[in-house]
Amino acid sequence: MNAEARRSRSTEAFFGRRHGKTMSPYQAASLEAGLEKHRLDLAEMAPADLRQLFPVPVADVRLEIGFGGGEHLHHIASLHPDTGFIGVEPFVNGMARLMTSLAEKPLANLRVYDDDATRVLDWLPEASLSGIDLLYPDPWPKKKHWKRRFVSEANLDRFARVLKSGAKFRFASDIDTYVNWTLLHCRAHEAFEWQASDASDWHEPYEGWIRTRYEAKAVREGRRPAYMTFIRV
Repeated sequence: MNAEARRSRSTEAFFGRRHGKTMSPYQAASLEAGLEKHRLDLAEMAPADLRQLFPVPVADVRLEIGFGGGEHLHHIASLHPDTGFIGVEPFVNGMARLMTSLAEKPLANLRVYDDDATRVLDWLPEASLSGIDLLYPDPWPKKKHWKRRFVSEANLDRFARVLKSGAKFRFASDIDTYVNWTLLHCRAHEAFEWQASDASDWHEPYEGWIRTRYEAKAVREGRRPAYMTFIRV
């Protein structure tokens, strides 16, 4: 089965809640205004040069899938104003938190999408991204649900298509079974090479990393985070 056929098997990769607690009027207003300003319109053809998506000059473009409350995405975009970031999060309350942060601390190098990440991946041009971050995705811990995990052969094909040669796919999780799952899938995929020089590498946070509320909870509960980096060969 070729890569195009494998991608077509999975066009809707999101499973789970899209709504949570009722938002405050301020959050709802921030969400509406923020999406109007920052949301990608996939009905339009993606520009051949993704840098055109941003109102400020950027050198390259990175993607974060499932950014939760947006703590990491807002932080890393603040640290790298010369890089364009696209964040995808279908959970409305998470998107509202990021849009509230942007209302208080605006960033011009950030675009978002509030639905399934596979739609963005299929919309993007080939070899257009310098990096993809998948940080603490839903682990779907029950074995019968493992097929719902975002790391799959079909989605790794998607990653390989949109990543430039030498670009990085970064994956972080506190769930051992998902870490092993991801390592096995990436090592079995011809487009990815695990970047690790010794056994301790995958327990070292990425440069510029901040601990999110989710990660702090995982550490308190005794789960050790793993941070893996795979290079698009």
